[in-house]
Order: sequence, then structure tokens, then C-alpha cells
Amino acid sequence: MADDFFPDSFHSDLSDVALELDRIGDLADGVGRSLSRAFSGAILDGKSLKSVLGEVSRSFADIALKAAFKPLGNLVSGAVEGLFAATNPALGGVTPFAKGGVLASPAYFPLRGGFGLAGEAGPEAILPLTRGSDGRLGVASSGGPAINVSFNVTASDARSFVASEAEVSAMLLRAVRRGTRAS
Repeated sequence: MADDFFPDSFHSDLSDVALELDRIGDLADGVGRSLSRAFSGAILDGKSLKSVLGEVSRSFADIALKAAFKPLGNLVSGAVEGLFAATNPALGGVTPFAKGGVLASPAYFPLRGGFGLAGEAGPEAILPLTRGSDGRLGVASSGGPAINVSFNVTASDARSFVASEAEVSAMLLRAVRRGTRAS
């Protein structure tokens, strides 16, 4: 019932918020550890206030830099991992389309001048090309062999042949309908 009140994107947005809250919690834990380490050092080791504040500021800067560079590090590592997975068939990153196939979601592929994009507006088909007897490339039909239908009409004269025309037409129509159902 609750799904009737909220759009589908609401659940996705909530999961994004939960991820960000986890990141903020990690940052807060790091700040807390840094502060407690600095103040315990001041009390136990007799450090000056200036050195304690310097240590706290260095810790804050370190935490901020780690938080800022984490998405960049994830992006770079993901790109490198994707590159190696895509170029190594043993890793399962390559999908062969030698016999054709369907791209149900957007997919990038290399071209001579950069990259191409397929499937961005919905499912797209990949069809293998074959060279015809005339030398041109095209899509070949993989249908079965041709079906021949033969009718034998026995008529004693022209008038009886014309009279059997309706019967021959009905037989032809039945054969075509059977062939259409079978395919």
C-alpha cells in the first residue's frame, strides 16, 4: 500500500541518502578518533595546545582529502577494472555476437574514431552480415528450405477446368494458412 503513495524513484533516492549517511558516519568516526588521539596526547604526553591544535587540523585535512578523493579513486579503479575485464574474454567481460543478439540496455563499443553507443533508446538487434552471390553484404534469411505445393487438376474439357477453379483456390488458401501457422 505504501508503494501506491511514492513513485519508484523514491526508493532509489532513499538508498542514495542511506549511502551518504553511511559516508558521513564514517567521517564523523574518523574525526572523533583524531580528536580523542590529539587530546589524549596533550594530557598524557604533556603536549602544548599549539601542537594539539596543529595535530587536529592535520587530521581534519587528512580526513577531508580522503573523503574528497574517494569518489575519484573509485572511478579510476572501476575504469581500470572495466578495461581489463572487457579486454580479457576469460574474465567474462566480452559478449560475443557472431550469431547476432539483442542489446536490451545501453552499451558502448569501440569504433575507429572513438566509441559508439547502442541500445540507448530501447532494445536494439545485432544481425550478422553475409556476402551474397553478387558480392554485396546484407542480412541473410535463416529460414528453412523452400516449400513446394503441387496441385493436380484433372479436367476432361475447358468447362470442367473452369468449374474446378474455386476448388483449387480453396485448396491453395488452406495450404497458405497451414504454412503461416507453422512458421
